Formats: sequence, structure tokens, C-alpha cells
Amino acid sequence: MMHINFNSIVEAAWYAYDSSRAVQSITDISAMVSTNHVFRLRLEDDTMVIAKFSYFGTYEDFVEDHSLINALANNLPEPFDNILSRSLLRKNEIFTYRHQDGLLDSWVVFYNPIRVAEKLPRILNESQIKLLGNEIAHFHQSCYRLRNILPDWSKTLKGDMLRLLSYLDTEDGQFRHGSTVDEIRRQVELFDSNMEKLKAYDWDSTPVFVDWNIGNFSVTKETKLFSRWDYDWFRMSSRVLDFYFLSRVCSTVGDRTIFSYLIDPIMEPRFLIFLKEYHSVYPLSRDEVLFIKEAYRFFILNYVVKYGHYFFHELYATKLQREAFELYFPNLETQFNPEPIFKALDL
Repeated sequence: MMHINFNSIVEAAWYAYDSSRAVQSITDISAMVSTNHVFRLRLEDDTMVIAKFSYFGTYEDFVEDHSLINALANNLPEPFDNILSRSLLRKNEIFTYRHQDGLLDSWVVFYNPIRVAEKLPRILNESQIKLLGNEIAHFHQSCYRLRNILPDWSKTLKGDMLRLLSYLDTEDGQFRHGSTVDEIRRQVELFDSNMEKLKAYDWDSTPVFVDWNIGNFSVTKETKLFSRWDYDWFRMSSRVLDFYFLSRVCSTVGDRTIFSYLIDPIMEPRFLIFLKEYHSVYPLSRDEVLFIKEAYRFFILNYVVKYGHYFFHELYATKLQREAFELYFPNLETQFNPEPIFKALDL
């Protein structure tokens, strides 16, 4: 297993950014279930800075994502104008640091710390679910209105699935997924076929964060969105990609440290409460409701099957990937039913 001296790389990144202020301490504040790393730097003048360290994907994608997030943070109107953290700039450009050696290609970006208000309870009551649905609808609307002024982006759902298929043909892909390659290909074909039927590849894209849990956003006492951090799965796509994780926030079980990615929360009456409130502010179409199924399929294929070993520690990744084939894909075909959602939303 490769040993990474995170502190040394993060400190080098800071001195490349601003050598006039020395680093006094570096504290790892990363989530323990993920392989991504976040650090808090205390500088000699007592300033605090947050560093995001990544070696997943490509440097170009890293820069693209953070350019989009920063543009979004700087252009969101009230009441969302301070909800996202802003990247540190150097000479009017986002500063990113790239570390390359014989084994590791990694990148660092710095953020100003973000203020945190109230955390939602582990299990929401009905009033909180309605308020959250209302807030997310307004937030999605605000994000969508900015789509034409954001920097260009290259990642797409179709592109990610094509990369997955290409990966299956590699030696590493065969090693990791040998016994499940045929099923992965079948699921990708199902996804592509259903996307074509919905004409979903042609839909407008909007900024989405995909992973919503009570540990990565805060609200006011009135359950208004206050701040959002953890941008690991940010992308430009359909707003529907946010719904699966929001259904988990609304579920009867609530957020858990030990978790699975079952489809069940999507079909809970509690999520219908969320969707009804959301729909009253920012109406959904029938095709978007049907796309909930494919958004979930994409999440499992891309973030669990394809990149699980990057996003989760080995123990979690192995468990989740096994469940993908034993539970997630089979249950998707038998348990997802759009009719209750159509009825609840009068579609």
C-alpha cells in the first residue's frame, strides 16, 4: 500500500501559494469513510485555511470542477450567496497545486473556512421534510438560472459510462470486476437505452452535488439552507441526481454511519412529502420522475462499482460493490414504481 505524506504535500502547496505566511499546524479533518482528504491549516497570523487533497481522476477534471464550483459560489444570489465556500485565488485565478512523483499524481486546492449553523436531526419530522423540500427547490432554481454563465464543462453521464465500459477491457478492470463484467455491461446498456427513450441526454444541465447528508450541510433554526461543504461528487447534470441522497435524509431510518445504498428511501411516503413540496415550487415532469430510476442506476454504476475503491475505504467499497449485484440492481427492477409519485404530484 502506498504511503502518502499528506502534510508535506499540503505544506508545499501552501508555500507555493503564499510563502510569506508560515504554516503553524495542519489537522486532518477528513470524513473517515472516504479516501478523500481535507485539512485545516493554521497560519502564523492565526488565519485558518481549508485544503482539499485529491489523487482521484485527472488534474484537468479537478480544475474544471473547482472552477465551476467557485463560479457558482460567486454568482448565487440571495439567500444562497454565502452557502458555498470560495476557493482561494492567486492573481485572479483559482490556485491549484499539483504534486507529481514516481508513484503519485495529486492535487490541492485551498478554501476559506465556511460557517456552519444548525445540523438537521438524524431523523426529520414532517415539517422539516417540507421545509427542506421547499429550500432545495429554490436552491435548484437558483443554480439552474446560472448555467449559461458558468465555465464550460466536459463530464457527462454518457461519457462516464463509456469510460466505465473501456475500463472493463483493461487488465485492472478485469482483475477488479472479472466475475461481474457481463452484468455491469448489461446495466450500462439498460441505462443508455432508457436515457435514449427519455431523451435525457438532451436535457439542460444544472449544478448538482449528488451526495447530500446531514453531515455536509447546515441550516438555520427555520430550516433554511445556510451552508454546504464537501464537493467531491459535484457535476453538471440533471437536478434529479440530487434526489436519491435527499430521500435518504428524509427516510425513516435517517443518516447512518454504517450504511447501504438501497433504493428503499425513494419509495417511502416521507420522500413523497419532500417531492410534493419541491414540486409546488419547482415543478417536475413525468420524464424526470422516470429518470429517478436511471439516476440511481448511474450512481451505483459510477460511484459504487466504477470508483468505489477511490471514494470509500476498502472495507466499505467491497461491501457496497457486493451489495450492488446482490441487492441494488435486482431491487431497482422490482421495487421502483413511479405511479405513487405521479399520483402525489398530479402528473
